[in-house]
Amino acid sequence: MVLNVSNNQVAKGLDLNTSDVHYMTSTLRSGVVERKPEITLEGDVEFDEVYIVAGHKSHPEAIKKTGA
Repeated sequence: MVLNVSNNQVAKGLDLNTSDVHYMTSTLRSGVVERKPEITLEGDVEFDEVYIVAGHKSHPEAIKKTGA
């Protein structure tokens, strides 16, 4: 069985009730989430954009007043 199908498609393909399929797929999905390992970043991490302060564009005096 492929992973990218709806509960309705699974129910129709296996000739089961959609509520039963919903229960089974929810159980499977929660099991996958519980067994998912923690992600730990190591070394250099690259990113493209960062918003440090939003809402003060063209008003640098507003940033100076807050002490940032």
